[in-house]
Amino acid sequence: MGKGGALSDGVVKKIMLSYMYVAIWIFLSFTVIVYNKYILDRKLYNWPFPISLTMIHMAFCSSLAFAAVRVFRLVEPAALSRRVYLSSVVPIGALYSLSLWLSNSAYIYLSVSFIQMLKALMPVAVYSIGILLKKDAYKSTTMSNMLAISVGVAIAAYGEAKYDSWGVFLQLGAVVFEATRLVMIQILLTSKGINLNPITSLYYVAPSCFLFLSIPWLIVEFPLLRQQTAAFHFDFLVFGTNCLCAFALNLAVFLLVGKTSALTMNVAGVVKDWLLIAFSWSVIKDTVTPVNLIGYGLAFLGVGYYNHSKLQALKAKEAQKKPAAADEEAAKLITEREGDGKKGDSQA
Repeated sequence: MGKGGALSDGVVKKIMLSYMYVAIWIFLSFTVIVYNKYILDRKLYNWPFPISLTMIHMAFCSSLAFAAVRVFRLVEPAALSRRVYLSSVVPIGALYSLSLWLSNSAYIYLSVSFIQMLKALMPVAVYSIGILLKKDAYKSTTMSNMLAISVGVAIAAYGEAKYDSWGVFLQLGAVVFEATRLVMIQILLTSKGINLNPITSLYYVAPSCFLFLSIPWLIVEFPLLRQQTAAFHFDFLVFGTNCLCAFALNLAVFLLVGKTSALTMNVAGVVKDWLLIAFSWSVIKDTVTPVNLIGYGLAFLGVGYYNHSKLQALKAKEAQKKPAAADEEAAKLITEREGDGKKGDSQA
């Protein structure tokens, strides 16, 4: 009874910890999105410089990651040669910089709720790019699921009260670059056995991301910032806490995926999106129409089915591994017994 009670307590503790990791990630992700919207929106903080904001994030995260890896040695750096860094990490940094630039820019033109609806296209982009780069195999059932998600997002866009074509273009571009980055991580890093946690990812990727962003920054935003130098005073409290939230979010991703799974993060992401839509409607007073909700509801069902299919595929893969492992263990035992038998014959 005591043993069973101890086991039950352990299971309950594990479940509670999992919920805590999910809650921390949702809170930080929610906070970063709303905070970025607050800073960039012309009707709120009125600092519409998404490249500058992203570069501040990258500089801050690079500094903390460098301190964690090189100064305090909290995390071991990955063994990356210069050739691997230039051929594998730098392209990912370029894609990440474009994704962050465009996604932050979209907050100037679109509501938080509508941006979350457009982000439902991420599985569609990842799967389509995976097929193009021969990382995923084409399946008619999966593609039908992707089409259902796309139709749902299209309906949501049709019902958007404050539709802005340029904002939609920016957000869709961000989705495409982020999806390409995720696929390229599998091709350039994971396939080579290179696994980076969020700290080492920031340590290697953030500096290259900062350098890539500096090119459009010099052309697009630097001339505008020079004109506003006299009027603008850098608010260390606002930008400092914003950067801390962005860095903490990266740690929360590592905590959530490391202690639960990537699938858990996908499911938690759906919950976060609904919370953001509700917050955008109730607090920011963004308009959310019934057509918006119908369209996103359809997309939500498609994403849910996609996550369910991935879970079933993972279970099937694990089930196939167990008999193979059992056969390998049996073969090993037989070999050992045969070796012992031969050894006994030779001694006789």
